[in-house]
Amino acid sequence: MTIGEQPAYLRVASDLRKKIVDGQLPPHTRLPSQARIREEYGVSDTVALEARKVLMAEGLVEGRSGSGTYVRERPVPRRVARSGFRPERGATPFRQEQADTSVHGTWESSSEQTEAGAAIAERLGLEPGDRVMRTKYLFREAGEAVMLSTSWEPLALTGRTPVMLPEEGPLGGMGVVERMRAIDVIVDNVTEEVGARPGLAEELALLGGVPGHVVLVIQRTYFASGRPVETADVVIPADRYRVAYHLPVK
Repeated sequence: MTIGEQPAYLRVASDLRKKIVDGQLPPHTRLPSQARIREEYGVSDTVALEARKVLMAEGLVEGRSGSGTYVRERPVPRRVARSGFRPERGATPFRQEQADTSVHGTWESSSEQTEAGAAIAERLGLEPGDRVMRTKYLFREAGEAVMLSTSWEPLALTGRTPVMLPEEGPLGGMGVVERMRAIDVIVDNVTEEVGARPGLAEELALLGGVPGHVVLVIQRTYFASGRPVETADVVIPADRYRVAYHLPVK
């Protein structure tokens, strides 16, 4: 193989991918069998198998037990709108995560006290092992799972206050800005970093994905006078959603 030449399995996967994208292999069509791929492209069984694995990892095809491999229905990506920091009163967790005011969603949540691992401690300016409140959310829109979020708040800040539990108490269900204001902590900045990675098995099970699917991960942190007061990981299926930012111009 010369420098820059693709391995055979990638060349086969590329041709099959093109047929899927161009509609020559429409959704729910059975992918050519391993034997058919071997004969059509003049490759070995190993190459044919690896090409199919590539398409499965990309989410273009799916295996059906006892039936074969089929082209998946390609979802039309929808927007998850996000905005710059907006100190609105009454912001709910779903509104906090989904800035598009036309969207109405529900969420499920659970909170527990735990110790901050090294990564979360660094994001919150704590020492590893310091106590934090961890809250896990599953957001739905029209019954469909849209995103996951896990947030961490330092109990040194919120412990023994009315806002210690994000979903309980007088401000239960409100956003970070509103809750922190109630304990005289004024949030004045928020940062978000967006990355991508393969979804974890438990994430994909909740979001309706298949192994190998990629998720977008938004790492968000709220600050009050430079002090981190909450950090969260927001997980969104990359094949179904696009993250759109609306940032204020000053």
